[in-house]
Amino acid sequence: MSTMERLFALMAEKRASDIYISPHAPILVRINGQAVPINRQVLGSDDPARLLAEVVDGSRMQQLYDEHELNIGVSRPGIGSFRISAFVQRGTVALVVRYIPGEIPELGQLNLPGVLADLVMERHGLILMAGSTGSGKSTTLAAMLDHRNARSSGHILTLEEPIEFLFKSRKSIVNQREIGIDAKNLSIGLKNALRQAPDCIMIGEIRDADTMNAAMHYALSGHLCLATLHAFNSQHALNRILGFFPLDMRGALLSDLSAALRAVISQRLLPAAAGGRLPAVEVLLNTQLVRELIAKGELAGVREAMEKSLADGSQTFEQSLAQLVVEQRVSREDALAFADSPTNLLWRLQNDFAARAAAPAPEPEDDEPSFHEISLDLGSH
Repeated sequence: MSTMERLFALMAEKRASDIYISPHAPILVRINGQAVPINRQVLGSDDPARLLAEVVDGSRMQQLYDEHELNIGVSRPGIGSFRISAFVQRGTVALVVRYIPGEIPELGQLNLPGVLADLVMERHGLILMAGSTGSGKSTTLAAMLDHRNARSSGHILTLEEPIEFLFKSRKSIVNQREIGIDAKNLSIGLKNALRQAPDCIMIGEIRDADTMNAAMHYALSGHLCLATLHAFNSQHALNRILGFFPLDMRGALLSDLSAALRAVISQRLLPAAAGGRLPAVEVLLNTQLVRELIAKGELAGVREAMEKSLADGSQTFEQSLAQLVVEQRVSREDALAFADSPTNLLWRLQNDFAARAAAPAPEPEDDEPSFHEISLDLGSH
């Protein structure tokens, strides 16, 4: 077994989210948010490139040397998929490997709000999944899509760069297109998507105005469109979208967005009292008030509207975090560290939740990763 295959197996065994492979440093693995070295071996200048060459072909290596970037997904039956991001730094190759478990988790197993199951069954509209890198948004989005896949007939089409979770067609037919392999580029994939008669379209990430316009067009033409966006929370997501467009186009954008949007779901992972991590989730539902605020460009009022919303399922990060603290599933200190407004969270804990009876605290588990047993024979190649 090659060294990279051993690293893949290690990630699956330890449920690691990422491995970092850089020259002149040990290999680091991230488990439950903690990055630790797997051993004390320091890699040489050429070791990362040699490790990468064990799992990608010569044309991909040449692409890396030509473009100084390479993003590719690889799958291993019985283990899962791995998203490799390789790049050149200080004249040498480095790479980060993200582990995508082979099985798509059930939506109900992820400690997520129940409203997500309702949203993904909508016939049309735009659902945005916001969060930082490593926040679990790809896993949540995959679980939502598979929930629909198991319960609704139709055609689900994904446009991803690279493909992460591998879906099996259940009640729906699921077609997954990887940008750069199955579609020449995202622009061509987006242009042809409606010709493929999907009921539900998933766009891996919205990074620019063209992709955002396509997502809104799909939603307004009777399709359900889901996409991810790098943003801290719902309001930041809306401001990022606004920033994609020049000033003279923002009026039309806001009108279309207010009509197309169904929800913005934002997620953060924080340490759980019982070990592992738990999601805190903000849900902005496009109520009548939110719709009017977006159409007028009054995005600063969206947070207050979300806090005061009576819509079933709507919640801010502080409301989600307060619930986790009251249930003793996360510590007060961690919740405050992850809150948008620690002051708001403290107020909620002292007022809204003061009278609630707390469940018994779960016994903590030792989730500190240890790798004394790992030894990589890098010199034998």
